[in-house]
Amino acid sequence: MANIITCPSGLTGRVRGMKVREERILADRKLAKEGGQLDELLAACWEETLDPGPYVLGDGGRLDWGQVLQGDRFFALLMIRVQTYGPMYEFTVDCANSGCRARIPWELDLTKLPVRPLSGESRVAFVTGNRLETRLPASGKRLSFRLMTGQDERKLPALQRATPERMLSAVLAYRTWQIDGVDDKDKRRAIEDLELRDATFLLGEFDRVDCGVETSIEVECPTCLAVQAVELPFDKGFFLPGKAKASPDRKPSSLT
Repeated sequence: MANIITCPSGLTGRVRGMKVREERILADRKLAKEGGQLDELLAACWEETLDPGPYVLGDGGRLDWGQVLQGDRFFALLMIRVQTYGPMYEFTVDCANSGCRARIPWELDLTKLPVRPLSGESRVAFVTGNRLETRLPASGKRLSFRLMTGQDERKLPALQRATPERMLSAVLAYRTWQIDGVDDKDKRRAIEDLELRDATFLLGEFDRVDCGVETSIEVECPTCLAVQAVELPFDKGFFLPGKAKASPDRKPSSLT
């Protein structure tokens, strides 16, 4: 049964749960290598667009998931998972306490995760060229940057694999359109020369303008009672959890 959802940007449509044939998408190594699995899954399970939000639909009312904001894509994937298996998500994490290291069984209701809507400022910027501006506090330079789309999602992993020791600068440089007084060919070097104060501020600006779902959660170890923050596990097992039932000592999540 298809269900109507409204994404953080206002994009509204009908989604359905996954069918057996969608397992082929998740198992396709070529799609995985090219980063196209999520696009294919979204396209397969998105039944109809009722309100395009900030997006321009293609021929036949087709939604191009490569042009959809990262936050909308993730929200839609969560709702596809909910439609497939129900709202409760069960997973296991390792206790971060070095004196414990127990396996922590946990579950949470995916429909209860906090959702941050796309702001008016971000929407206007996105539909008029996807360019936002800020001023770095330490250097005083003005800098323009983009909101991330599905197309960007596919490119970033390759950039990060190419320079794993410079992951922060890769992300900052990729999202940055322009820095005042810096030629495009020198942008990456300028990013690496930023004071950490400016880099931290810029990451905060990215977070401020992005829409999406809060995926940081707190879990409590049943053995040592330590509480730790973890990111919602999002991998192949998220969509293919198997037939194992929840452990009787599994606890509900406390969301941050």
